[in-house]
Amino acid sequence: MRRIYQNISLVTILFLSVTALKAQDSTNVSIDPVLQSIFNSRSVKEYTIAGITVTGSKSFDQNLIISISGLAVGDKVQIPGTDLFSKAIMKLWKQSLVADIQIYLTKLEGSDLYLELAIKERPRLIDFKFQGVKKGDRDDLEGKVGLSKDRVLTENMRLSAVEAIKKFYNDKGYRNVVVDVDEQTAPESNNGILLTFNIKKGTKVRINSINFTGNEIVSDLKLKKQMKNTKEMNRMTLFPEKIESPYGDSSKGYTLKQYFKDYGYLSLTKTRDYFDPYVRIKGFSGSKFNDKKYQEDKVNVLNYYNAQGFRDAQLLADTTFYDHKGNLNVDIKLSEGRKYYFGNMVWTGNTKYADSVLNLFLGINKGDVYNLELLNKRLGKQLTAEGGDIGSLYQDDGYLFFRVEPIETAVYNDTIDFELRMSEGPQATYGKISVSGNDKTKDYVVLRELRTIPGEKFSRSDIIRTQRELAQLGFFNAETINPQITPNADNGTVDINWQVEEKSADQLELSAGFGGGIGLTGTLGVSFNNFSLKNITKRSTWDPLPSGDGQKLSARIQSNGKAYRSYSFSFTEPWLGGRKRNSFSISYFNTKYANPYDSFGNYCKSCAKNSYVKTVGFGVSLGKQLKKPDDFFNLIYSLNFQQYKLKNYLVSGFGGLKDGTSTNISLKITLLRNSAGPNPIFPTSGSNFMLSGQFTLPYSLMNIKAGDANQYKLPEFHKWRLNAEWYVPIGRARGPEKNRQFILKTAAKYGFIGKYNRNLDVSPFERFQLGDAGLSNTQALLGYDIIAHRGYPIYGSSDPKINPDGITPTDYFTIFNKYTVELRYPFSTSASSTIYGLAFFEAANGWYSFRDYNPFKLRRSAGIGARFFLPMFGLLGFDYGIGFDRYNQTSGLKGAAKFTFMLGQEPE
Repeated sequence: MRRIYQNISLVTILFLSVTALKAQDSTNVSIDPVLQSIFNSRSVKEYTIAGITVTGSKSFDQNLIISISGLAVGDKVQIPGTDLFSKAIMKLWKQSLVADIQIYLTKLEGSDLYLELAIKERPRLIDFKFQGVKKGDRDDLEGKVGLSKDRVLTENMRLSAVEAIKKFYNDKGYRNVVVDVDEQTAPESNNGILLTFNIKKGTKVRINSINFTGNEIVSDLKLKKQMKNTKEMNRMTLFPEKIESPYGDSSKGYTLKQYFKDYGYLSLTKTRDYFDPYVRIKGFSGSKFNDKKYQEDKVNVLNYYNAQGFRDAQLLADTTFYDHKGNLNVDIKLSEGRKYYFGNMVWTGNTKYADSVLNLFLGINKGDVYNLELLNKRLGKQLTAEGGDIGSLYQDDGYLFFRVEPIETAVYNDTIDFELRMSEGPQATYGKISVSGNDKTKDYVVLRELRTIPGEKFSRSDIIRTQRELAQLGFFNAETINPQITPNADNGTVDINWQVEEKSADQLELSAGFGGGIGLTGTLGVSFNNFSLKNITKRSTWDPLPSGDGQKLSARIQSNGKAYRSYSFSFTEPWLGGRKRNSFSISYFNTKYANPYDSFGNYCKSCAKNSYVKTVGFGVSLGKQLKKPDDFFNLIYSLNFQQYKLKNYLVSGFGGLKDGTSTNISLKITLLRNSAGPNPIFPTSGSNFMLSGQFTLPYSLMNIKAGDANQYKLPEFHKWRLNAEWYVPIGRARGPEKNRQFILKTAAKYGFIGKYNRNLDVSPFERFQLGDAGLSNTQALLGYDIIAHRGYPIYGSSDPKINPDGITPTDYFTIFNKYTVELRYPFSTSASSTIYGLAFFEAANGWYSFRDYNPFKLRRSAGIGARFFLPMFGLLGFDYGIGFDRYNQTSGLKGAAKFTFMLGQEPE
């Protein structure tokens, strides 16, 4: 018995109707007359699906196919007149699992109808590979083609993969990529295939030239500068032929000198009738062509025109064509139009501020070049950190619902008048304030840093300041702190949800070093910057220690056995009492450095017992945030106790003293103002000032005179420090998120230690050591401030003409000056790592008395460096500096250079 079937393929899906079903027999055999009667009937009859079978399925369960089709045993179907079968085919096809679908009517028993779903499965991708390209490209392409192994493969997936490959190489400058796809049946696989993408990149296409026409006012060179990502090839072209002088040609309004300068002629020899341009350099950056960036650059050109007053400027046409070398030429046709200027600026709707005040903040006068972007910026259309615009003026006074619209009221000749229509709205207050994302840090730690207090008047500056304060905590990713502002116009309030992202704030130091005359030294240090002291007894909160209360706990151990060991510990509570920003800190350290050499310079273990310097110290400090002049100021009081014990250990500057104990008790008062931020690791704006005074009692009034066996038993001094740092962003922000920008850091530092009694020498303790990387060394045991000076070793002479190489200082300075200029650029500012490069210039020197002090007599250096901040390990830094005053003809530049390394924190 033959069967009646309906062959349904992709082409027939769109117009299939069961009423048009016909008996077909592609094999020219007889057909069951019972099944044939279904199609011969002239009236609609209802049938019941009594059974469904699936054939052709190799990988899928037949129940899955039936389920996807939507057909089920027991369904009623009317023939002719139903679309049930076409819907089943559509459902199967949408799943992209099959390449062909056929529905067969196999048997009819009364009104019971039996069906067969005959499918042809799509092949499965077993593996794919790339041929003709290097391994690095193959690795990159695997994640870009969108293919997954052991998945059904469709023709669309093949085409998408080919397009992804071409786009990958197009972005690299290869515009003529050819991709051939080779498909093979996978051995020992059921319906599996292997794909091989044979890639021919061709040669890289570079931009040979960019040509503008129609620009009568703005020069080609200025327009090319606006095309940041579409550049001509770097090349040097020699012109041996003579070019006729364009005397008398003033079509572009240039002087002759400016004419050639704009076209890149850098070296010219003027004769009577011609110019000889010896060198012409085109472009100074990559010249690969990227169509997406090219479209953006065309918009940049028009934006530049608009900023110059040409609001009617148009890009009429642009073409690209290849030269005989396969490089690309770009031709752009422009229409500049007329240059416009601002006319009268009329304010309406303003009741809070007078027109004169608004005009002062606007900063645009009649006759200024028309620039709509500048106008919108001065009106404060966008919330920015800089401020100084109309929007900031209103929003800092609570007018969150403030609106202003610039309306052109008249255009005459080259002048445009504006009406600035304002809607001030009511003053808003803070409503519900919440925080989210702080999975580790407790809510109250975050909320106490907020300047957005419920019930208080809304202020834009409060938002910006809060972002800085949260970033300064160091617990959250500074790049993702986001105030989600929800205005409520009906009741005049604004709800803010502060969204934060926790980052690792704890640090581990585990290292080993060799040197310093003591051999191999191991270091183990931990810093918990979000510690919780009150949960110390709750074992369930340890991970590895209790955290979330914003306290800081650190401990560090260094040792190499008998020659050197050091222990230190500190704890800080930033909000003592929990109500005000009053900090409390305690610290302790115990360090011993033994001389492991005998009098002949030979190493001996027993010598460490008989010759050493030991330092023990303890400190307590209390800080208070001030309200005046502003709340960036902090005043810190510190009481410090330090005891130095010498045993057969001769120290430079101690007048031959090598045995004895000295006790240093001092009070230090520090005034700080720190507005640098928002990221404490990589500040981009603001400043940091520090003025401190450290004082001991005037023990000379207690009859301790010079000449005693140990005149330094109770050292007396007054010590002053001044540090000032500024951070200024330079140029435009770059990067995919506009978060990369050059930052200029300038710094000036000064230090002085004096005495109360002119008959006594200045204390040998607490002096200033200059040079090298600023890392702690054995002199730090005596309380010295270690001042880094990149490009120089440690030096003890005030004369810059004396090369300090190979000279061990016999004494250290009582006065120093240091000036630094750094140009920084961030490569990464993410929560997982902060990386930036820098170029620096430094000048510093030290003196022993005011009689010799000369702030202009300095040692100078310059160089480059890099900083890496990893949350787990802290700050790492490398610098390569050249000391200009170390340079001499014998050793040359190499002898003046010095590589330095820093660890933990930025040196002074």
